[in-house]
Amino acid sequence: MDITQIREAAARIAPIAQRTPVMTSQTFHRLTGVEAFFKCENLQRGGAFKIRGASNAIFSLPPGQRTKGVVTYSSGNHAQAVAIAAAHSSIPATIVMPQDAPKPKLDATRGYGATVVLFDRLKEDRVAIGERIAAEKGAAVIPPFDHPMTIAGQGTAGLELLEDSPNLDALVVCIGGGGLISGCSIAAHALNPKIRIFGVEPDDGNDTYLSLKEGRHVKIPPPATIADGLRSETPGKLTLPIIREHVEQVVLVSEDEIRAAMRFFFSRMKLVVEPSGAVAAASLLAGKLPAGLGRVGVIISGGNVDPEMMADV
Repeated sequence: MDITQIREAAARIAPIAQRTPVMTSQTFHRLTGVEAFFKCENLQRGGAFKIRGASNAIFSLPPGQRTKGVVTYSSGNHAQAVAIAAAHSSIPATIVMPQDAPKPKLDATRGYGATVVLFDRLKEDRVAIGERIAAEKGAAVIPPFDHPMTIAGQGTAGLELLEDSPNLDALVVCIGGGGLISGCSIAAHALNPKIRIFGVEPDDGNDTYLSLKEGRHVKIPPPATIADGLRSETPGKLTLPIIREHVEQVVLVSEDEIRAAMRFFFSRMKLVVEPSGAVAAASLLAGKLPAGLGRVGVIISGGNVDPEMMADV
């Protein structure tokens, strides 16, 4: 994959995905020594970057396949994105979601018109459930991260960020299954070959960190992190090689460091950011990245947080 596919995705998803703003903070600069440029995907349609990959994948389906509908599996943000893109295309969508998914994400997915099938993420395989349903319906599966069209769509967030904020020294992106950082890193290195790219995972969701360290796909137990969008148990078959090629380092942040970043965004920038969306910034606030970084792009991946959790944080 190269930037051509990402530019094609940008044109394809233009009717549905918003070009989100890039924000800065003098307080963040003072606290970290970094001039950060925050790509606010928490203000994206559906509340997260996922609409980019979901719509690119769905809009790329042949007309005959679209009429049979789509199926996916997701903890929430990709679920909502597929539901929105399917509704936009007037096709049915079935979403396999964990029973413990945040209630606002469950309610929103149903509200967009999708059929939700719940499963126990500690005992059941969401991929197997989704593929079975798709086979029964003749529907297309829209994977949340490990698909070329999904990756290309997610990469449009990085493309926009570097177009709006050129000459960045580094790009920092959270990692779940790896679709966002894969697409963004391809776009970033195409526009600026010298940019340094860092990935960030929760301590309890460190499957990519371990996979890179051991040189193979490592599968971890279902993570218990509050960053529910980053609970992947193993990186994608497509995404891990891309990460290995483009990402300089993957660092880990604690639950308390994630909460601190959420509090910073809410109190100082007046932004509601979900735990997964705060992970990248948390690495900078906690001093986890190399010293000397100047202008840094940071992806805020989403803002769909349970109000009770937000109040607790």
